[in-house]
Amino acid sequence: MRDPRYDILFTPVQIGPVTTKNRFFQVPHCNGMGHAMPLAHAAMREMKAEGGWAVVSTEECEIHPTSDLTPYVEARLWDDRDIPALALMCDKVHAHGALAAVELSHNGPTASNLYSREVLIGPSHQPSKYGYPSQARAMTLKDIREYRRWHREAALRAKRAGMDIIYVYAAHDLSLPMHFLQRRRNHRGDEYGGSLENRVRLLREVLQDTRDAVGDRCAVALRFATEELLGPEGVELSEAQDIVGLIAELPDLWDVNVAAWYNDSVPSRFAAEGAQEPFVSFVKKVTTKPVVGVGRFTSPDTMVSQIRRGVIDLIGAARPSIADPFLPRKIEEGRVDDIRECIGCNICVSGDMTISPIRCTQNPTMGEEWRKGWHPERLSPKRQASRVLVVGGGPAGLEAARALGQRGYEVSVAEARRELGGRVTREARLPGLAEWARVRDWRVGQIGKLPNVSVYLDSALSAQDVLDFGAEHVVLATGCHWRRDGFGRSNGLGIAGLADHPRVFTLDDLMDGRLPSGRVAVFDDDGFYYASIAADLLHQHGCKVTYVTPEDSVAPWSVNTLDYRHIRKRMAKQGIEVHVSHGIVAFDGATLTLENAWDGTMSERACDAIVMVTSRLPDDALYQALLLREAEWSLAGIRSLRCIGDAEAPGLIAHAVYAGHRYARELEEPSAGEVPFKRHFHAASADNLRRDG
Repeated sequence: MRDPRYDILFTPVQIGPVTTKNRFFQVPHCNGMGHAMPLAHAAMREMKAEGGWAVVSTEECEIHPTSDLTPYVEARLWDDRDIPALALMCDKVHAHGALAAVELSHNGPTASNLYSREVLIGPSHQPSKYGYPSQARAMTLKDIREYRRWHREAALRAKRAGMDIIYVYAAHDLSLPMHFLQRRRNHRGDEYGGSLENRVRLLREVLQDTRDAVGDRCAVALRFATEELLGPEGVELSEAQDIVGLIAELPDLWDVNVAAWYNDSVPSRFAAEGAQEPFVSFVKKVTTKPVVGVGRFTSPDTMVSQIRRGVIDLIGAARPSIADPFLPRKIEEGRVDDIRECIGCNICVSGDMTISPIRCTQNPTMGEEWRKGWHPERLSPKRQASRVLVVGGGPAGLEAARALGQRGYEVSVAEARRELGGRVTREARLPGLAEWARVRDWRVGQIGKLPNVSVYLDSALSAQDVLDFGAEHVVLATGCHWRRDGFGRSNGLGIAGLADHPRVFTLDDLMDGRLPSGRVAVFDDDGFYYASIAADLLHQHGCKVTYVTPEDSVAPWSVNTLDYRHIRKRMAKQGIEVHVSHGIVAFDGATLTLENAWDGTMSERACDAIVMVTSRLPDDALYQALLLREAEWSLAGIRSLRCIGDAEAPGLIAHAVYAGHRYARELEEPSAGEVPFKRHFHAASADNLRRDG
């Protein structure tokens, strides 16, 4: 039964000509599937609707070939041929009583046009944003009229597809209406440039055009960034207040956030739940129209607070709806403890950034709804009565045990340590990563509700113990450990003299509380978040920290999770010295010798210790021992043995959770074949390809 405190979350909200069934609004978010994988995209959005979200939106939807976002895969409404893909999504969403929304976008100078080969356009002559060796030309008045026509025609196509809410996009530094607002991009001297009233003109016109075209049946939403955090070069809060005042009643809905994307979807390491409130709370004081805002909302108490205090009317979410598509339904059914809370790691963002289907650390079914038919709440029951021994209580082992238990297996978890969670528990104690403990906490909570799952702590097992246990299926999720010998991408033979050096440390040492002191170099040959967090921890410990990497930039893979800029700013604020494009040649306990990766120049610096962040080795000794005794499996009753997660191949926490979930899904199920998922095939047949040469 629903807690009465949360009743307000389930009251309808009128948005122009449409009404939501509750206040849960999945705002537009990218997913790496878009126009290229319409079936997978529709199934993913449908899962949100089934889970109780009142509004389910697309990602950016390109309206014209002059706004081609290749290589990124977004939605498209270039012409009528794009309607069926979005109509499919609308049908899926409507089947569950939700409204469908589309975010129409023309990215101007922040597009690429790598596929369409059209010339980029923008308010003024300027370079393309993302480093492509091309520029955008300044739009003429005719171009502006054409853009307005393209947007109007795309809105009509969206209406024909079945969309209920049509977005005008002016946020994230990714759309022409926003670019016309920005003084740094708009240098025009005509009626579309100069004064604020002139810079707002295009946004006003597009809103009016869209209302005139589809406002009889569709609501018109405006997604607007109220602060770019760039100072005078960007739209600042004070100017945003004036902009909202000028057009307050034009849209049917205000969707407000901050820009750019790395400030909007800030990783939890750098921002807490509800962090955008100071930048968006003014909007409801200016307009009578409903307001939706985001803030990585996972707590229903925070949601209710923002509504009751007049901050927003609708609970906007992208990442929380990915981590738990059934978040609204769980609150409605009084199952708040069952919410799979977003940890803010932004692995979901990396799907779009790497042009691959969306993934989630907490929700291993995300992106697999159509490909594998996976549902986040339902698993098929076990095929037969079998006992499963899970060795290791980290993210892979816990997810395997939870999902196996849900299927009805008798499961025993043996964890060698005195606490569950494995690497998740250890990493969550590092600076800024406390919310990552949710990966452990949710699974431990779910396992606690399953009478058929038993957990044994402080239980290191030998191969003989496993053979004697009496389980038909054994899955080993024994984790991994960091190497201290320097072996990694840049040092295929390791670094001489480091493996046994007493002043060389690893992340495992740091997580176990063994911290160096004095002048410490952190060597990053991994490229993600680990080394920067080690540097943060050591700085807090009072060390004088130097960061060294053979890469040309700090933590390069963190660009894909929107961490990069925040990492650089924090390191600069802490005074951490940075040496990119350098490798370690030698260390004698007092002096560190570095080599420039490009010219071979050697340099020395005083150093008391090194923390190596290079690569990891699987803790697979138990697996190897059991493989050597395979002849004894049958006598011990063992029908299958698997090694999963970091014990098979170290990776992200998301990889470990997925491995545990996949193991549980596939146990005793028929093989799905060489390619264990469905694929999209396009209309061209082999005969057509041969004929067309």
